[in-house]
Amino acid sequence: MAVEFVGIDPDTDRDHCPTVWADTEAQEILLQGWKPDATTQSACESTSPANGSVPDTEAIIRIPARMIPMLREACDAVERTELR
Repeated sequence: MAVEFVGIDPDTDRDHCPTVWADTEAQEILLQGWKPDATTQSACESTSPANGSVPDTEAIIRIPARMIPMLREACDAVERTELR
């Protein structure tokens, strides 16, 4: 596993902080974020094409918009590995 730290929420308290990594070997983006409340979870599931359920092996997480540049950077890191 080749995990590269990309960034942490700039408004973090350093204890509960959304974080972005890129796994350049698996070509995946790894995210740490806040769990949604029940209302948000239900809203997401009600619009899901996968019959409205999130499997136990998956999760809906919240990432603040201010982290979009980090998500783009993680995407770029993963895409670079495709070119090697």
